[in-house]
Amino acid sequence: MLYVIGLGLSDETDISVKGLEAVKSCTRVYLEAYTSILMVDKGKLEAFYGKQVIVADREMVESESDKILEGAQEVNVAFLVVGDPYGATTHTDLVIRARELEIPVSVIHNASIMNAIGACGLQLYNFGQTISIVFFTETWRPDSFYERIKENRNLGLHTLCLLDIKVKEQSIENMARGRKIYEPPRYMTIQTAVEQLLEIEENRQENAYTPDTLAIGCARIGTATQQIVSGTLEELRHVDFGGPLHSLVLVGSRMHFLEAEFVKAYAVDKASFEKIAERDYHVKQ
Repeated sequence: MLYVIGLGLSDETDISVKGLEAVKSCTRVYLEAYTSILMVDKGKLEAFYGKQVIVADREMVESESDKILEGAQEVNVAFLVVGDPYGATTHTDLVIRARELEIPVSVIHNASIMNAIGACGLQLYNFGQTISIVFFTETWRPDSFYERIKENRNLGLHTLCLLDIKVKEQSIENMARGRKIYEPPRYMTIQTAVEQLLEIEENRQENAYTPDTLAIGCARIGTATQQIVSGTLEELRHVDFGGPLHSLVLVGSRMHFLEAEFVKAYAVDKASFEKIAERDYHVKQ
């Protein structure tokens, strides 16, 4: 059996009872370590599970999946995913590969940013398409997600922005030369995401959002150091959200008054928030 097990968002104790029992039954346990990060190192996982944990980087998962699946017809193998197993398409690929090899698959779900983002006070069914924002480079400044934001805004829906992480990435030069030298990990901050969003709007001038658009910055959701701050995009540029992981929500144009009341508690400036909510979002306080 291949078990694909969600670990939740915080630490080793977030795994479900069902997930923990599955892990304890496994001969090999892999931890996917590039689409997200857990707030503890693998040593704590190993102590809690009573099992050795093998860190699976992008190269192993995407190019050497046979190593993970080897022998899974005869023994149990666990593939651990931060958040929920289906939070990244890579894990779907692994399940498809297992099925092709006639390996039984059991998926054990857990909390992910896709549902835990409700902690910010916006109702989950009022969210539209989720987007990802990647780091700009000198020669690559992608804005393909801009149309998704516009579509959400036209429907009055909120947009969850997942921010880029770079783990075990090679520079272009090292990649070209075939050198296995990796860059230090980088995690996009809310400040960087806002700056990139505003640059795109300035270039496109299609009014998908403005510096006065209400947004919510969320850091380390589901952990003891969780931080949520609401305000305009311009205001959030100046907030220190601390360490990773960060997410950003662009508030939809049809914010419900109960959502506004909840979100106001996190506002940088409550009076300013109320004014903008009434003026631009038609929310009566």
